[in-house]
Amino acid sequence: MIVAGGSYLEICLRPDWRRLFGSGLRAACAISRLSPGTELYTYCFGDWADDIRHTAAAFGCLANVEPVDEAISFSYDHPLSAARLYPPIIARRPPLVVRGRTVLRFGFVEGEAVVEAERAVFDPQSHDPFEPFGANGSRAGCLALVLNETEAGAASPGFDAEVLMGEQGAAVLVVKRGPRGATVYEVGTDPIDIPAYRSEGVFKIGSGDVFSAAFALHWGERGMDAAAAADLASKSVAHFVDGHSLPLDETLRHGEAMACRLDDGPIYLAGPFFDLSQRWMVEEVYRTLTDFGARIFSPLHEVGTGLPVEAIAQADLAGLRGSSKMLALLDGADPGTVFEVGYARALDIPVVALAERLERENLTMIAGSGCDVTHDLATAIYRVMWTKGR
Repeated sequence: MIVAGGSYLEICLRPDWRRLFGSGLRAACAISRLSPGTELYTYCFGDWADDIRHTAAAFGCLANVEPVDEAISFSYDHPLSAARLYPPIIARRPPLVVRGRTVLRFGFVEGEAVVEAERAVFDPQSHDPFEPFGANGSRAGCLALVLNETEAGAASPGFDAEVLMGEQGAAVLVVKRGPRGATVYEVGTDPIDIPAYRSEGVFKIGSGDVFSAAFALHWGERGMDAAAAADLASKSVAHFVDGHSLPLDETLRHGEAMACRLDDGPIYLAGPFFDLSQRWMVEEVYRTLTDFGARIFSPLHEVGTGLPVEAIAQADLAGLRGSSKMLALLDGADPGTVFEVGYARALDIPVVALAERLERENLTMIAGSGCDVTHDLATAIYRVMWTKGR
């Protein structure tokens, strides 16, 4: 198979991550064992070219590298945060020309790939409106689009998959929905929902690359039905995010199919918000859960701080009693948050607890009362989305 995609420096604050990968290199490495002879077509900073070639070779791939002048990076506060591109303005390069039977094409920030293929998968990887696959002269006998909900507009009431596929000339559309899995659309058939699969850890950087790579392999190269290929891609993601496991092979490590129970009732977001860092954390978690379609009861947003303490406490507890599950931000061992966790467990409300820095001995009552304790934010958010409410 041929992969056309970027090779960039990735930097994450928590958990700590600094690697040369990017969508193209990661996707090629992911499928290298399952598709011997995989080739990568990429741009990259000239000083990194040998590193990219050596990494690809270590996975059994051939990297065709077009050097550029900028050292391009994407940085994240955490794996679910918005990426920051550096440098912010990048000169566009002449397009790469790629021909093959099966081609996976990603969007680039420094150029583009003009593709000619029997079967092509296009993943634009952009939150902005994207040009149709064929706008740059690319051609495919059969085209599949892999988009997130923002790119597809699938979160909006007016979303029409058949119209979008018609505009793009695509036979298949796969919409990725994070912890809710994915949905496969084909012209003239009902959409098919694909579940997400449980993993112990959820390191999300690069998970979309792996999904597209696995889907392109199974649908494009192996000729599998689109829904079956997407299901294997979802299982591949679960295998990958639990420790950045590459390459993929025929035996994928993953847990059970998970359902996001958006109709269970609100998630109670417990955590302190008394200084800037605490407030930022609550806002970040609130935004991320909302983006995933969850309903949330947040004392900060629903009750605030302007009432007498008795009124605040009663309003918060009423919100907790009306919630189906809880995500508790425990770092700092805020007394109010710890109290809310105990109150929730007394009501048999499931609790997912995020504790990055608390010592183990401080978690005795938390873990011992049946809370699901995790140590990184992305995993905590996915776990609470997957947890069955009371």
